[in-house]
Amino acid sequence: MKLTLKVWRQKSANDKGRLETYQLDNVSEHMSFLEMMDVLNEQLISEGQEPVAFDHDCREGICGMCSMHINGEPHGPDRGVTTCQLHMRKFKDGDTIYVEPFRAKGFPIIKDLVVDRSAFDRIQHAGGFVSVNTSGNTQDANAIPIPKDDADKAFDAATCIGCGACVAACKNASAMLFVSAKVSQFALLPQGKVEAKQRVLNMVEQMDKEGFGNCTNTGACEVECPKGISLENIARMNREFLKAACSAE
Repeated sequence: MKLTLKVWRQKSANDKGRLETYQLDNVSEHMSFLEMMDVLNEQLISEGQEPVAFDHDCREGICGMCSMHINGEPHGPDRGVTTCQLHMRKFKDGDTIYVEPFRAKGFPIIKDLVVDRSAFDRIQHAGGFVSVNTSGNTQDANAIPIPKDDADKAFDAATCIGCGACVAACKNASAMLFVSAKVSQFALLPQGKVEAKQRVLNMVEQMDKEGFGNCTNTGACEVECPKGISLENIARMNREFLKAACSAE
């Protein structure tokens, strides 16, 4: 395939960005989108130009690093996939493809397509963990009976990889799907009950500090989430938050 790429280039957070146009030939439909970007960078390097900076790691749809806005959609036109799992057969010969970084106040641009998503780390540090009793009287987690329905829902929430597609898809740049997934995976399990109230209060407070917007139940986050995290988690987080806030008064 022959493609026209319009790629966002920005030297640093303080520089003004712009879309640059590149022509790419001999793109195989079997390539992943990131492999296509590798080909572009090889071409740029051979021409003495600076390659496009973009995040990537496992390239197996697990790490959530490959944050790209492709033709106006986080991770591109496919569903249930990350950018590294998006294949070029989703595009046609002669297509023009726009590649931009995720845009949100909470995700400032570092360079080109790389954004700073450390806000997600700070939200998790605020409460996305379970304290463990190390006094010698610890109980094996596998010995605690948990209803299968609760275990399944907790596991579904835990599949969130923190890629930020939910934020990029939301018109308000809300992080509530991400935060609710992290709250839900513990709220549904006995191990998470002890710190449940403080956890949700701390994580929501940190989310607001990071500058993410509010949820208006548009549902774009669930549609674009590569792991299919359900909006039910947002409802659960709201219930957890209200219970915690009322008991704190």
